[in-house]
Amino acid sequence: MKEQTKESSATLLLFGFLLAFVGVFLYVGIKMNNAISLANLSVLLGVFLAALSGYSLARPAAVGQAMRAFPRANAPGYVLILAATAWFLWNIQSEDMADYREIKHWFYIGFGAVGIGSCIYLRDFLAVRGLAVFMLLLAKLMLDTQRDYMLAAPEAHMSEWRLVFTVWAYAIIFMCMWWVISPWRMRDLIEWMTAKPSRLVIKSWVRIALGILLIALGLIVFRITPSMRAISDAAAN
Repeated sequence: MKEQTKESSATLLLFGFLLAFVGVFLYVGIKMNNAISLANLSVLLGVFLAALSGYSLARPAAVGQAMRAFPRANAPGYVLILAATAWFLWNIQSEDMADYREIKHWFYIGFGAVGIGSCIYLRDFLAVRGLAVFMLLLAKLMLDTQRDYMLAAPEAHMSEWRLVFTVWAYAIIFMCMWWVISPWRMRDLIEWMTAKPSRLVIKSWVRIALGILLIALGLIVFRITPSMRAISDAAAN
């Protein structure tokens, strides 16, 4: 009974973490219209990675149990699918789709119906599909933000560390497209990851290292100061 209570509390905490993650990036996507600096995005992702991995190290057994339950969990699936649908529809609204202006409203109706319908008729592995779609939108944000940094930063101050986001985003795209098509692959991957406690521990340490790297890059490397921006504007003129 005590173990079940521990697992339940871990599941609730991880669900709260998921809500925070989704809420922050929905705010960035919709309220900020996907406009965020690479420095701030790097720090945000680093903090989330480090926090999640730190908790996994503190309670590996409970986290492993929650991970195994995730692929078929309905509540995270509803949150992720509906959040991804809202973010995607906002992207359609904000994109300049001149060739489709006359039928743009059908995109809202069609994709909105797909998102809501998935919550009703496609509940099997809904959490996996929802996470995959949401992460695809996050990958788009990462690539767009990296491109904006590349255009805004003076060449002399531009860091090649930006390619971390490019490689990471394309890795996310590859994995998430695979999971959308074959969502049970995430279940199999989680089963393998949690079969031995050492695997989850190693993965957590790698993610903590990546999180610390991202925080350091955001605070030190990717900052564009007003003087740097002035140099870039002068060179452009």
